[in-house]
Amino acid sequence: MTYHKEHWKGSVITSPLPPTLVTCAFEGKINVLTIAWTGILCTRPPVTYISVRPERYSYDIIKNSGEFVINLPTKELVRAVDRCGVKTGAKLDKFADCGLHIEECVNVSVPMIAECPVSIECKVKEIVPLGSHDMFIADIVGINAAKELLDESGKLCLEKAGLLAYAHGGYFELGKQLGSFGYSVRKNKKRNEKKR
Repeated sequence: MTYHKEHWKGSVITSPLPPTLVTCAFEGKINVLTIAWTGILCTRPPVTYISVRPERYSYDIIKNSGEFVINLPTKELVRAVDRCGVKTGAKLDKFADCGLHIEECVNVSVPMIAECPVSIECKVKEIVPLGSHDMFIADIVGINAAKELLDESGKLCLEKAGLLAYAHGGYFELGKQLGSFGYSVRKNKKRNEKKR
C-alpha cells in the first residue's frame, strides 16, 4: 500500500516513544518525572539522553547532581506515568501519591523505582540547549533488571514485562512481536537443508 501524503510544517510526531519514569535526587530533594523524549545515542560506550524543559522542577536537580535513573514502567503503572508527567514535585511527593517505592542504585546516588522491571543508571556528560528542552547526554553506568524476566540462559525477556509506548498523546501496551533484529536477512535452515 502506498499513501497520499499531506505536507505539514516541522513538528514532533515521531512515534511510538517510551514513556519513562525518570528519578533524580540532590541535597535532600528527590523526585520522579515522566520523560518520553529519550533513547539511545551510542552502543559503545553506552550513551543515552533525556530532554527536559528548564522550567521543570527536576531540571535543576539533574543539572546539579549530574545523575538520573531511567525507569521503564509497565502497563500497571500507566496512571502513575501520566500523573508524574502533569504534577510537579515542587508541590507534591509523587512517590507517595502514586504508591511508588524507591531502592538504592549501585553506581549513582539517585534511587530507582522498585515497581519498574528495568532501571538504567545514568551519569550526565553534557547538557545541550536545544530550545524548549535541554538534552542531558549521559553515560549508562549500570542497569538493574528484574530477575523474574530472565530466561534460563540469563537473557532479559522484556516482551513479558508489559512495557508502555507513547504515541501522539496516547499510552499503549506493546503488542505482538513481528520479527527480531536481522530476521529479514537470516537464512532459513530448513530451506537450506532441502537444497542439499
